[in-house]
Amino acid sequence: GDTADNVPGVEGIGPKTAAELLKTYDTIEGIYEHIHELKGKRKENLEKAVATLPLSRTLVTLKREEEFPFTMDQARVSPPELPKMLNLFQQLGFNRYQDEVKKLSGNMAIGAIPLVGPGPVQASLFDTAPDEESTLASAVDGLYQAITTRAQLDELVATLSTQPILSVDTETTGLGRHSDLVGICLSWKAGEGVYIPVRSPEPVSHLSEAEVLGVLKPILENEAIKKTGHNLKFDAGVLLRVGISLQGAKFDSMLAMALIDPAQGSAKLDALAEKFLKYRMISINELIGDGSTQKTMADVPLSTITKYAAEDADIALQLRAKLLPTLEEMGMSELLQKVEAPLAVVLAEMEHNGIFCDPEELARQGRDLGARVDDLRLQIREAAGMDFDVNSPRQLAEVLFDKLGMKAGKKTKTGRSTDVEVLEKLASEEDKAVPHTAVPRLILEFRQLNKLITTYLGSLRDSIDKHDHRIHTTFHQLVTATGRLASNGPNLQNIPVRSDVGRQIRKAFQAPTGHVLMCADYSQVELRILAHLSGDPGLIRAFDEGQDIHTAVAAQVFGVAPADVTREMRNNAKTINFGIIYGVTPFGLSRRIEGMDVPTASKLIQDYKERFPGITTFLHECVETAVSQGYVTTILGRRRAIPEVRSTNGMHRALGERLAINTVVQGSGADLIKTAMVNLDRKITHDKLPMKMLLQIHDELVLEAPEADAPSLSKIVTSVMEDAMALRVPLVAEAGSGRDWYSAK
Repeated sequence: GDTADNVPGVEGIGPKTAAELLKTYDTIEGIYEHIHELKGKRKENLEKAVATLPLSRTLVTLKREEEFPFTMDQARVSPPELPKMLNLFQQLGFNRYQDEVKKLSGNMAIGAIPLVGPGPVQASLFDTAPDEESTLASAVDGLYQAITTRAQLDELVATLSTQPILSVDTETTGLGRHSDLVGICLSWKAGEGVYIPVRSPEPVSHLSEAEVLGVLKPILENEAIKKTGHNLKFDAGVLLRVGISLQGAKFDSMLAMALIDPAQGSAKLDALAEKFLKYRMISINELIGDGSTQKTMADVPLSTITKYAAEDADIALQLRAKLLPTLEEMGMSELLQKVEAPLAVVLAEMEHNGIFCDPEELARQGRDLGARVDDLRLQIREAAGMDFDVNSPRQLAEVLFDKLGMKAGKKTKTGRSTDVEVLEKLASEEDKAVPHTAVPRLILEFRQLNKLITTYLGSLRDSIDKHDHRIHTTFHQLVTATGRLASNGPNLQNIPVRSDVGRQIRKAFQAPTGHVLMCADYSQVELRILAHLSGDPGLIRAFDEGQDIHTAVAAQVFGVAPADVTREMRNNAKTINFGIIYGVTPFGLSRRIEGMDVPTASKLIQDYKERFPGITTFLHECVETAVSQGYVTTILGRRRAIPEVRSTNGMHRALGERLAINTVVQGSGADLIKTAMVNLDRKITHDKLPMKMLLQIHDELVLEAPEADAPSLSKIVTSVMEDAMALRVPLVAEAGSGRDWYSAK
């Protein structure tokens, strides 16, 4: 068999066993003629696979009878058609290969190579079949000019102030946070654009940065003039560093493409220009080179950079005209224009703000945990009665299963597993009277603390910016399937919260003197969204009456009065409440609830669905929608394709069903918090409130504010969050404040 190609084969029989059987019995037929000679699981698996083996053989057998419509001479390799190769590689984003093709073509400039393009614009955005009769544009007949005098700049501002839409782009000396602004690119009409330099090799030939920014600031901060661009978050961040808060963001071609086709290979501006405009943009490598001889944009002469820079803004504007109708047809234009595009600017500000992090607190925790890890290492060896490398899974497996005689769990390709699932099961069987049975529990703690030291404390300390002593994470809007934000450099969304020792790390994130950190989050937001989407009367009533939702559900499922719900009942109800959002199976639930077997878990799920029929109907509708449409949508219309629900493989199909449910609920939660962030930023800006957003952790916001104003500002934050959407049940947000992130929760 071959799992990668879905060839069933025989379960449990790999190449080694198969070779052994064939050596003994010659053929598959011979194996089955002597199957009575086999025993145990091997015989059982072969008997189960007898019906599918012919299919497996057919799938892996080469066909030798086919006629091929060409001769061997016609199959000879001919010299490559370099222009076509370059065109294809640019479409596919094979950047390194493009350089090699250019070298093969004698280092010709792109515009000098006659290029074959992908043909006229198709009715569908996804139909990009090549048409060899058409050519790809390599130059624009547009009007691109540099603005280098005050008279030109004043005339430009007069023109821009009357425009309904403005495309914005920036050129910088690099991509890092401390890169300098080189120039601003603007376009308001297809085929036209301007470049306003502030740095160049010819500083006397253009205006100063201060003068340019002073004149453009009112335009760029005017919310009434709609802004578009490509990766506006980057440009908004650049402008923030020079004192301009970009307002009026309504479109972003990079985000638009991510919504339309999340599987798009490249959402780079030049790739989209080729795909939708049939236009080849100037390559940045033509301007600044690459490798050790690479220049910065500030070193490029004005006569060269102007066309490149103005082209960026122009193409982004033209892409808006191409992509907006498709977004409207797919029901996602409002999602982009009212939520995602404005949010890009909000995230740029959050990245700019950063959050103060105390390296001494990180170092102190590192020393304490290091001492605890060393102590655990000694305890593990003492309990095991032998010396071994605690960090080695192989040596640990030998100690646990060979020398201490513990029962081995699942196996991996490299041996017997000692992962967290195996260790937790062994730890649950610990006998206090038998010292060596403590080893799995001690190993689990050892690994947890070691991970805190290596993954968090060290990397966080390295991430602190030396200029402002803050950590500036990078937020990504549309890289997760459900629309949730992601963060990296470092990832602040996975700071541990389940253990107190992990939560201690939050003490290092602090507010400056005279300020506090405010943490605001939604209460049981995904369950409230589930109640809204399902319309289940019982769930809605519980939220409307302000009941403890887990107690209310436990009372329903177990058929007792709320006052008679035990702690165990409530915990079980809590587990299934959150599990149902993720399409939990009886097996999955049994693993989450200690001491529960699969039949009991199955009955618990069944009782839950009978008591809350609206939820059952909703879950079925999510799956049926995924099957009939191929995708599901969130409250704001965000789409996610779920091809797995149409799979003939049962496991893949079950996964698709879980994804369909989870996407609708969790994706709607992402819609909610993103809407709240946009609304809160607008409130802060318009009312000039003395607070700023720093972080978003799923359904939690972290802000910084003056200590004296914290009580009143907390009420504003929770009010904005609760008013972000009108659901069938009330949204509840709670806020706390403190000198550090730990005490603010």
